[in-house]
Amino acid sequence: MYDCYGDVDRVPELLARAEREDGAEAWDELGYRLVLECDLVFPASFAALPRLVRLASRSARARGLAGTIVRCAAGSHGCDDLLAGCAEAIAEFRELLDRHLRSRPDDYLATFRNSIAAEGQYHWSAVLGDFTDDFYQVACPHCAAEVTIAIGGYGRYSAIRDWNLGDADRRDLRPASPDGLSGIGRWMHQTAVRDGEVVLADGITHLFGQAECPRCASVFNIADEYASSHRPLM
Repeated sequence: MYDCYGDVDRVPELLARAEREDGAEAWDELGYRLVLECDLVFPASFAALPRLVRLASRSARARGLAGTIVRCAAGSHGCDDLLAGCAEAIAEFRELLDRHLRSRPDDYLATFRNSIAAEGQYHWSAVLGDFTDDFYQVACPHCAAEVTIAIGGYGRYSAIRDWNLGDADRRDLRPASPDGLSGIGRWMHQTAVRDGEVVLADGITHLFGQAECPRCASVFNIADEYASSHRPLM
């Protein structure tokens, strides 16, 4: 169960220190031993996950590190068997994160993204913002044009991005009806509404709504096209 340095005994020692004293130095070292900056994880990362989840109810550092490991689970880490063994811990983590979301914490968006990853929706966890300045690139399923989807305070539209002209030929998005949402879109929207996150909830209806291609004028579902291109192969 080696970490990013190839050590097999350092992470258990650091976890024991963190459990005893919640020391900042121990958490800092755990962070860079379990997850590299390029979002690589290691066998020790998944071996540590159940203990991190147990600590997460009383430690924001444990909750954050566990969330980062879960978000990285879609990568090419070669630890699929270890990840499968974490299913119970991840289910427990989902419940813990949901309780934390209900408290409307300052780190709401980060917790929301970790919750999405714990649901196995890694592509949304990686890109979802707060819808103040969000852009998504999708290919039109009909003409293959690269379409920019903007959802933010400046507008909610589809466009063809031009180097000189910016977002050209804008077309207003067509948000989904909350009652028409299903799957992860429905879960995301209902959770945001429950917790009073109005801007987030409205952004989700646009993200899971429809866009018109500025090039061929065909209409397509934004989330379906984005997910088909970005959903990781597990």
